[in-house]
Amino acid sequence: MTTTSTTTPDTAGSAGHLTVEFCGEWHRLDPDGPPFEVGRDGDLEIDDNPYLHRRFLVFSHESGIWWMTNVGTRLSATVSDAAGGVQSWVSPGNRLPLVFPSTSVVFTAGPTTYELRLVLEGGPYRDVRAEAPDCGTMTIGAVPFTVSQRQLIVALAEPLLRRDGTSLAEIPASAAAAERLGWTTTRFNRKLDNVCDKLDRIGVRGLRGGPGTLATNRRARLVEYAVASRLVTADDLPLLDLRDVEEA
Repeated sequence: MTTTSTTTPDTAGSAGHLTVEFCGEWHRLDPDGPPFEVGRDGDLEIDDNPYLHRRFLVFSHESGIWWMTNVGTRLSATVSDAAGGVQSWVSPGNRLPLVFPSTSVVFTAGPTTYELRLVLEGGPYRDVRAEAPDCGTMTIGAVPFTVSQRQLIVALAEPLLRRDGTSLAEIPASAAAAERLGWTTTRFNRKLDNVCDKLDRIGVRGLRGGPGTLATNRRARLVEYAVASRLVTADDLPLLDLRDVEEA
């Protein structure tokens, strides 16, 4: 029996204190307190990094909800829940309500990537584990993959599977992913063609640019689909260590 994760509202009450953690430094924010700023000159001074805004993220409590606002002008932040089931990008001038008990915030400024951990007391949403039945008819659209095909998908998705909130920009190039698996680039690209063809046939868009023409961003689209649909998860990372897989 397998389980899947989803989220549902928790009506127990409004959100309480919000705790922001960065590199072992914890800040506990009171709902009745002033807004909390993150940046080079913020309440949480991240780093003396000239690529980072002096004021980048602001956490504030309004009408029973905690909000994260991007007050920068160039940088975006990637926000995801602890389970990796929900992911959002917060661009400059936009804000996002914080609703999960544990949230990861990742952003990159110049050559450096930073990660904040947010812990929310009384978060209005919670994970629900739904059990799948042991028997029954298979959902139309499910497609089987060989071990080596799954290895390929995991190799491309590895950065996102190892750390919640990682941007699609961190996806490795084909040559790097092939080296990770101990494959030649030619073998990797051939299997990538096969994986994209399988998903294209069941209606996954963005893996082909048109009849007979492969999409230039197919690796990013493949990873986006695989992670969002839980085609691969962190539990599949050991596949990266398999070598000389024999398949019929």
